[in-house]
Formats: sequence, structure tokens, C-alpha cells
Amino acid sequence: MNQKILIIDDDDDVREATQICLEITGDWEIITASSGQEGLIKAIAEQPNLILLDVMMPVMDGLETFSELQANFVTRSIPVILLTAKAQPAELKSFTQLQVFDVITKPYDPFNLADRVAQVLS
Repeated sequence: MNQKILIIDDDDDVREATQICLEITGDWEIITASSGQEGLIKAIAEQPNLILLDVMMPVMDGLETFSELQANFVTRSIPVILLTAKAQPAELKSFTQLQVFDVITKPYDPFNLADRVAQVLS
């Protein structure tokens, strides 16, 4: 059975490009969500092996979404990689203190992303 990856990002182009890259480079089943709320619903329903989570989203941002994932016993053990355009050292440090698995800054190299995903899932 293929491992599932949930991509939560409000940007259609980023979500689609990330999905295509991961489908080409790995044998993974990709699930997508365009908002934090939709992502939470899909995370609970689908139980992915990994979540790629955009930090900057309207209504419920990535940090709120991550907090909700951590608060739910069904989703708290799923590794999360944050995807962010906020690359300031202080912000990156605060993200890593959240116990996320990794932080990847945008724009990212799709093949580097696939390698990091593979590391988490191995």
C-alpha cells in the first residue's frame, strides 16, 4: 500500500506543482487541501503518513492548523513539514521549536523536497 501525503496549501499553483513533483518522484498517494479547515478534515479521515503544511494561509494559518493537528489524538503522531516563505532565522527557529519534523522554505527545489519527504517516510 502506498504511503499517503497530505498537502495543505491555499495556493493552487504551489499545491498542484508539489503534487505533480511528488507523484513523479515517489510512489506516494497525494491528497490535497486548500485550507487549514479542509486539511484537518482530510487528515482525520485519511490518516496520511506525512503532512506538508503551508504556514501563510487565510482564516486558519499553518500554525493554527498544526496546533489543531497536535491537539487531536488521531492526528498528533503524523509528521508535519512546514512550507514557508518566511525564511528569517528567528522565525525558522520558532518553527523548529514547535516539534515539526522539518521546515522547508519557498521557493523550494522540487527534487530536494521529494528527497526530504522520502527521508521522513523511510
